[in-house]
Amino acid sequence: MRFRDGQWLPAEGVRAEYAEEVYRITETPSGKGISLLCPTKKIMTRGDILNLATLSVDIEAAFDGCISVTTTHWQGAAQRGPNFELFPAGQPDIPAQITKSAKGTTLSAGSLSATVSSKPHDFDISFHSTDGSKKLTTLLNRSVGFAMNPGPTTPLATEDMSKIKHYIFTQTTLGVGESVHGLGERFTAFNKVGQKVDLWNADGGTSSDQAYKNISFWLSSRGYGIFIDTPERVELEIGSERCCRVQTSVEGQRLKWYIIYGPSPREVLQRYSILTGAPGSVPAWSFGLWLSTSFTTSYDENTVNTFLAGMKARDIPVEVFHFDCFWLKAFQWCDFVFDEDMFPDPKGQIARLKAEGTVKKVCVWTNPYLGQASPVFAEAAEKGYLLKRKNGDVFQWDLWQTGMGIVDFTNPAACKWFVECLNKLFDIGVDSIKTDFGERIPTEDVQWFDQSVDPKRMHNHYAFIYNRLVYEALQARYGANEAVLFARTATAGTQRFPLTWGGDCESTPEAMAESIRGGLSLGLSGFAFWSVDIGGFEGYPEPWIYKRWVAWGLLCSHSRLHGSNSYRVPWTVDEDDSSDEGCSATLAKWTHLKARLMPYLFSQAQHSTKNGIPLSLRALCIEFPDDPTAWTVDRQFMVGESLLVAPIFEEYGSVQFYLPKGKWTNFFTGEVKAGPAWFTETHNFGTLPLYVRENTLLVLGKAGEKRTVYDYDTDVEVRSYFAGEGTKAVLVDNTGKEVGVLEVKGGGVTGKKALKGDFVVTVVNA
Repeated sequence: MRFRDGQWLPAEGVRAEYAEEVYRITETPSGKGISLLCPTKKIMTRGDILNLATLSVDIEAAFDGCISVTTTHWQGAAQRGPNFELFPAGQPDIPAQITKSAKGTTLSAGSLSATVSSKPHDFDISFHSTDGSKKLTTLLNRSVGFAMNPGPTTPLATEDMSKIKHYIFTQTTLGVGESVHGLGERFTAFNKVGQKVDLWNADGGTSSDQAYKNISFWLSSRGYGIFIDTPERVELEIGSERCCRVQTSVEGQRLKWYIIYGPSPREVLQRYSILTGAPGSVPAWSFGLWLSTSFTTSYDENTVNTFLAGMKARDIPVEVFHFDCFWLKAFQWCDFVFDEDMFPDPKGQIARLKAEGTVKKVCVWTNPYLGQASPVFAEAAEKGYLLKRKNGDVFQWDLWQTGMGIVDFTNPAACKWFVECLNKLFDIGVDSIKTDFGERIPTEDVQWFDQSVDPKRMHNHYAFIYNRLVYEALQARYGANEAVLFARTATAGTQRFPLTWGGDCESTPEAMAESIRGGLSLGLSGFAFWSVDIGGFEGYPEPWIYKRWVAWGLLCSHSRLHGSNSYRVPWTVDEDDSSDEGCSATLAKWTHLKARLMPYLFSQAQHSTKNGIPLSLRALCIEFPDDPTAWTVDRQFMVGESLLVAPIFEEYGSVQFYLPKGKWTNFFTGEVKAGPAWFTETHNFGTLPLYVRENTLLVLGKAGEKRTVYDYDTDVEVRSYFAGEGTKAVLVDNTGKEVGVLEVKGGGVTGKKALKGDFVVTVVNA
């Protein structure tokens, strides 16, 4: 929200007041910080303290490299929940150090410090590395304050605050050339400088400034990140109100955020994962191809069987089959019961499919809404499992499902009932749940079962409690590391419950690019795993779009074919073109390649979850933070630390891409290119720019491998790409357990005793 009209004037109807000086500094009650008393005018005489607002700014050490900043106007305001679950694995202990010098008072949290200027009648708080080598950002004059709208003309007007909106805001400085990234799965420009961003979950598709996954964390190219510690609506003006500042504002009396020092993006993300939780692990089978029925298409048991038989006949292994919405009876979403007219024996069908080997796992679509035509609606309403209006009525509207209600997950009984419904699905052979929706959570005229929560804070937070409940139900049934969601909505901390996909994209090259920007941004927000609707959700993809999408979609961490009103099995897209360049052959090639990459992918996945970094899509700036171009590239990505992918957006295969500094080897041809430089290539549908970074030992499954789950240390091919002394590759089994380490020593590869069967080591660049 903008509080000013240009640099000099207040916005119409707004009264803003600012912390004009630091009047007093005291130690906080925790003993780990300092509290600043900041009047909203400079105190030149004793009488200046009267009829005056003040702001409190509390600065505390959280852990090494992380400091919190809390700004408060009226401290008596109630602090209602819900709140983010911070430090789920425990808060690391660090003693705060408070020192004073002629320059000011400094609070240090290990490698990060904040210094409050000692200049009289000044407001200047700088954040910097403790060793003084790196200046990060600053809170300067008129950068911390509160605003009221409409602006009262007299303090007496604040007697009735029901008619006045009150905001707290801070403005951190933007350095010359600094870029800002993350803030969830955002489909707008990769660098957020110049944008207004509202953190408010919405079902807006991939072609707008709305986002399904709003994450209140952003990453700066200057070596730090900021996490805003509130699930309510946060409005950011990122170099858009003041070109040299990032303004963060919330409606209320209090704003808290954490600044996290790197200096590299890897270190920032790793520390962010300490604060909000590390990404959860996913099983190896989830990396295989997922095939969906699509959304509004007509399908029954025979359709499903035909799809899977057709994929098997075309040598396209399907790991997971997904039943989308119409496994349920029309108007009865979501009552957890297969439509008996279309699926008379779902348990038997699932068992037969698995026994025949046409599919390994089954996923079904669910959401937390109940249409009133569903038989379970009356039960849920009677027992108080649904969100209510303030007058006691069940909250209903005709948005999405007729007269639908919303499951109230603040009610423990409702949670237990919901899990019981899920368990009935698990009993018939369902292995995974697509947790769709959860964005359109109302905030007006609602009463939650837990009356202590603030409806406005529940809007975004609902995504967390919804996905956690389903994820933990899957864990309880199948084991801690066997749980997999396919979720659309998220908030900070939801990375603990993988995985997510990118929502409703169109079947166009522009939507491919939008989706990639969304995946890159989510990866820079602490999420390790991500998928996309291959071929696009809306519309009928042209065969060339489908094939270009398949190529990079199979190089995402997770890969699903899904559409809206048209099928995504390849033979329906191109009239069953049986040539080597047809959709079926193209999908088979890329599915087989992903299977061969599994020893590398699954090893990198363990590293990603341990360190809070994305497996894919991984922005180039994570691997090459000192390369300015890497912070601008938004049409390509890394898969793990060693593979670079440049998707193709043109029918005839022309693509321009960037390679950072070093030697890069074409995975398919062995051709070597040297960066940093831009290149242009032309590809058919069976290849794209897939380049291997130097100093890589790439472990692949054997030639011809088509399975997703196998022994990743047996019969493998180890390729050496300009691998110098000390280059390593960690070997894991198909549960993610480390079983050995290959390392280049003395010109050879050591650790080969961990390899089994007929393995081969190839020096590609001999």
